[in-house]
Amino acid sequence: MTDTMLAVNCGLFLILCIVLAAPFLVKKVEENLEAFLFACGVLSLTLAGFATLEGETFGWSIAIVEEALTSPLEATTLFGIPVGIVQIVLLVGFIIYFWHRPIQNGIEWIVEHVSLHWIIFLMIVVLGLLASVMSAILAAIILVEMVCALPINRGEKITITVVSCFSIGLGAALTPLGEPLSTIAVSKLAGEPYYAGFGYLADLLGLYLVPGVFVLGIMGVVLYQRSGLPRGELSCRLQRDSIREVIIRAAKVYLFIMALVFLGEGFRPLIIQFVVGIPSTALYWVNMTSAVLDNATLTAAEISPLLTEEQIKSALMGLLISGGMLIPGNIPNIISAGKIGITSREWAKVGLPLGFALMVVYFIVLFGPGFVAGL
Repeated sequence: MTDTMLAVNCGLFLILCIVLAAPFLVKKVEENLEAFLFACGVLSLTLAGFATLEGETFGWSIAIVEEALTSPLEATTLFGIPVGIVQIVLLVGFIIYFWHRPIQNGIEWIVEHVSLHWIIFLMIVVLGLLASVMSAILAAIILVEMVCALPINRGEKITITVVSCFSIGLGAALTPLGEPLSTIAVSKLAGEPYYAGFGYLADLLGLYLVPGVFVLGIMGVVLYQRSGLPRGELSCRLQRDSIREVIIRAAKVYLFIMALVFLGEGFRPLIIQFVVGIPSTALYWVNMTSAVLDNATLTAAEISPLLTEEQIKSALMGLLISGGMLIPGNIPNIISAGKIGITSREWAKVGLPLGFALMVVYFIVLFGPGFVAGL
């Protein structure tokens, strides 16, 4: 390794540490997370331009700038139709603004006739499963509007939102329509020897993802019951943002996605050198970096027809689970945290222990017997 490459790796690793730590340690960073991540993305991408790996080019290019500018406007699908995240955020914001009263009345009716325990369970499970066909983005937007309207305390709203985003992240991976990660994975495995089609990920991961969504639904109810917070004075109130607030929120989502594109491309030298090619059990844990990096970028770098199905499975499961741990880990997290006003510290308080627990449980399920036998 050359001195230049060593300096680049050290610099990128330092930026990664700053991205992980600063939102928890510096209040100004937490209050301006989108701008902070954008600045880190620009810095990492600039530094990556000095990297020298045979056959690979890094750093700024017209293609990267175009991707950053256009991906927020065309980064997902809605029932199979290409559509942008920003447009969906704007559309739902305007719907809530103009049809606030009928939606409010409908939510009040549901809460009056259905137990909150069932509402929470069904919300987590149904949105998690439907995310695979209507996209994780729309599922997240529906989630936050429902959570905002429910007669529960702020702490309960944060907990249920984080649990639900884990569920949406898992469920969305069942089809290529759900999120960019699944789209990229299927595209990269479409040829020999896997010939991945629409149902490939459901066949490969469904046995793990679908039960996980139901378990998260039960966990959401349990955590709600254990909160012990007073509820008598609460009532259903669907938040009606102003037109200005709707537009600002969409702009923040746009900036956030641009930041993720820059961060993912900027950290690509580290991914290629130190992530790709490691054993599947280690890859599972290394992919916890998905908590702060774009998991679609990691999928594009890691997934290849040369991998065994065990490696593909472990890589994708590591990415999907850890994506719920911190706000930057997944687009639904970003949308939900922005709408409800969840801070990085508040998200991590729920997301980190839940994510670690899921990682351990899934590790035992995926590798338990073989891992023990190999020791």
